[in-house]
Amino acid sequence: MNFIEKKFMIPELKGISQKTIEEHLKLYSGYVKSANLILEKIAELRKTDEEISKNTYLISELQRRFSFEFDGMRNHEYYFEQFEGGAKPIDEKSDLVEKIKETWESVDAWLLRFKEIAMTRGIGWAVLYFDKKTNTLNHSWVEEQHLGHLTGADVILALDMWEHSYMLDYVPSEKKKYVEAFFANLNFTVAESRYLDVK
Repeated sequence: MNFIEKKFMIPELKGISQKTIEEHLKLYSGYVKSANLILEKIAELRKTDEEISKNTYLISELQRRFSFEFDGMRNHEYYFEQFEGGAKPIDEKSDLVEKIKETWESVDAWLLRFKEIAMTRGIGWAVLYFDKKTNTLNHSWVEEQHLGHLTGADVILALDMWEHSYMLDYVPSEKKKYVEAFFANLNFTVAESRYLDVK
């Protein structure tokens, strides 16, 4: 099994430079390659029972690393898809907005909470999820790429808050400007489609 690197049709963005996107896509490519390499290496180390026994520790550590690389790949796919097709505003009549209002009373209240999470110190992701089991929207701060994901919940919106997402355009103390740029460029219909697909 090999994971395939996706290609994204990202238009020129406001407040997020083409150079940033180009460099960011290279990092995404690295996650895809690393996830594939780890699986190949594990397969090599497990060719015989003797090799499995001899390489147990190494196999375990590679498996641990796999979740980081896999989630790095998948998180970036969610992220870049949200820019395709150009900026599209929030549709106040959409099912997702109705659910947001049911949960946070208003879109503005939700946006404020989401942006607060995005400003969490450290590297990671601000993510909006839908949990089918409880029929609820929930937020999470995902540390690095893989720590803090809500098990079984579906990603509706993902905002990359690693410095590589904005450092060519903003200094660290200005990352709030990057968050605003993200929402200015967001194709909200992507989030709406994800919600309709899983609700």
